Amino acid sequence: MSNEPTTAAEARGRVTELAREARICMLTTIALDGRQVSRPMGLQEAEFDGDLWFFASADSAKVRQIRVNPEVNVAFSDQRHHAWVSISGTATEGFDPSRAERLWNPLLTAWFPDGLDTPGLTLIKVHASSAEYWDSPNSTVVNLLGYAKAAVTGRPPKVGENHEVAY
Repeated sequence: MSNEPTTAAEARGRVTELAREARICMLTTIALDGRQVSRPMGLQEAEFDGDLWFFASADSAKVRQIRVNPEVNVAFSDQRHHAWVSISGTATEGFDPSRAERLWNPLLTAWFPDGLDTPGLTLIKVHASSAEYWDSPNSTVVNLLGYAKAAVTGRPPKVGENHEVAY
């Protein structure tokens, strides 16, 4: 039986699930000179409506870049589950004390030593406009065998699901 989503809502749910499982992503913004700049970020929350939440410093380069050009990409790679997600969307920045309190994780004190009282602490919200995911339920060995078979037969390997999702 296939795990393949049959509706757009199921596909969006799968994107959310894959992002939550991976937790660490690469957030890509556009620098003032037009270069794409990526940096690792820890996802605090992914909502089913397509919003992703991150903590940041209000004076960081990524926040300055978002203020000028809010179009971003967030890419997740979960090697354990053989899954990858790319989410394009629009980012906004602002501090909401009640949301920050709800999202706060003690591990964040490594970057924000005064916790929620850290000067300049802010939140980045990325609202997804589209996403694409690749989900391979097979193990690395099964995938490698698929690649070997593809090399012999000349046909692309069947390594899992790939879906584009609109929000």
